[in-house]
Parts: sequence; C-alpha cells; structure tokens
Amino acid sequence: MIAGILVGKALHHRTLEALHLRLSRLERTAHTQRHTNLANQQRLHWELLSKAIDDPELAEVLDLYETPVSARQRRQYLFANALYTNLLFYYRIGNISREEFYKHVRGMFQNPTVREYWYATQQQRASLADTDEAELGLMVDDLLQQLEEADTEEWWVVGEPPADE
Repeated sequence: MIAGILVGKALHHRTLEALHLRLSRLERTAHTQRHTNLANQQRLHWELLSKAIDDPELAEVLDLYETPVSARQRRQYLFANALYTNLLFYYRIGNISREEFYKHVRGMFQNPTVREYWYATQQQRASLADTDEAELGLMVDDLLQQLEEADTEEWWVVGEPPADE
C-alpha cells in the first residue's frame, strides 16, 4: 500500500513538473508575442507619422492641438511625438528602466519645440487614465514643471529620477 502511495506521489510530482514546464514555455511565448505586437505597433505608428510628416494634407488629420499651429510646427510636433513614442516603446519592452526613461525625457525637454509639443498635446494625454502611458505622462509633467522652476543652468541635475520598480 505504501509503495502504491509513493508511486502515485511520484506520478503526481512528474505531472506537476510537466505542467510547470509547459506554463513556463507559455509565459515566455506570451512575453515574446507581446514584444512582437509592440514592435509591430511601433512600426505602424512610425509609418503613419512618416506619411503625415511628408504630406501636409495628411498631417492636418492629426492636428488635434489646443491652439492653431503652422504646417512647420505640425511637422515638428509629429516628429516630437515619434521621438517620445519611441522612448515609451523602449521602456515598455524593457530596453530602458524607468529611471533611464526619466533621464532621456529630461534631455529631450531641453528643446523648446519638444516642450511646445508637450503643452499642445496636454488635453490628449488627459484622456489616458489608468495606463502606464498616463503615469509616465504625469511624471513628465512634473519633471517639466521642475525644469521650468529650476534656477540652475545644470538641467541634468533637475528632478529626482524615480526608483525602478
């Protein structure tokens, strides 16, 4: 009887190990698929923005800014959007940490056009509640406010990068 129990436990243990191994494989596949999906979305986003940057008539479709902007500004804003979205993508797939994201954004916002773009798209970001993008946007809003209030030319020391999760 004891031998039967031990054999049963051994079979049960092997079954659990096999299920654990299969679950691990499925998780890796899901993780890889998520990265693939994000990469495809990033590529599509860039293709659409590129078309709009190259064609002023198409760019008008994306003109959702708070105030009227010139065709030149619109193209610049679309490019600023591509830069920010690329950085966001790098963060989402794990190529950079939250702290690195913060530091890159701090550098990007030294450019006045990028700052103008950020303010012009504030209302669009407000609709992104409860997402990682909304959370990062609020972090960037706070950083930008700190940069504007800073009384130092050493912009690279302004703000405290968030601790990585």
